[in-house]
Amino acid sequence: MQLPVMRWRDEWRQPGALRADVLAGLTGAVVVVPQGVAFATLAGLPPQYGLYAALVPCIVAALFGSSRLMVTGPANAISLTTMALLAPLAAVGSPQYISLALTLAFLVGFMQLLLGLARVGRWIEKVPHSVVVGFTAGAAVLIVASQIGTALGLPLPRGMSVWDTVRAAAANAAQINPAALLAAGITVALAIVAKPISRWVPAMLVAVVGGAVAYALIASAMP
Repeated sequence: MQLPVMRWRDEWRQPGALRADVLAGLTGAVVVVPQGVAFATLAGLPPQYGLYAALVPCIVAALFGSSRLMVTGPANAISLTTMALLAPLAAVGSPQYISLALTLAFLVGFMQLLLGLARVGRWIEKVPHSVVVGFTAGAAVLIVASQIGTALGLPLPRGMSVWDTVRAAAANAAQINPAALLAAGITVALAIVAKPISRWVPAMLVAVVGGAVAYALIASAMP
């Protein structure tokens, strides 16, 4: 049996193809480090689990995937869904929670394998665009809500609803950490400003490194 990756070997002989693939791989590797850690945090798991989820699926998809253009790895929507499903069942970050997350990953993988064998993927094209937009917007709201505590420097409980998170942040407004809030603002600003140079340096990498440096400088300067 021939691996799907062997079907594309002739394309690597084209001028510049190998160089483009290497640069794309290096850029993806650099960007996925902070993203993987962030997505693991969103899911309520230890940070290293995000790196595992970024490494192993990429190797499997590169060898057995049906498309060489599909991006494989952790995603914010999946991380938030994991948190929403498991938070009512166990304390976030506890050994039981991690065990449930691993069991969920195996169950989802098994179901995806069955759906792939049944060729159900072709029906995805029938999903209305409005459903995709609504799903994406909902994921964006959940991401913002999950990061309110981190951005404000408040120890808010994980797994709360959006409204409960906002109310908890408002109730603890007097305890907001100015350094965390300023660093969060600088990180977002750097991500926006660095977009024009993302062709050479990933904008998210600039934002993560710049935000970390800014927080270190601000925290050391403040009493």
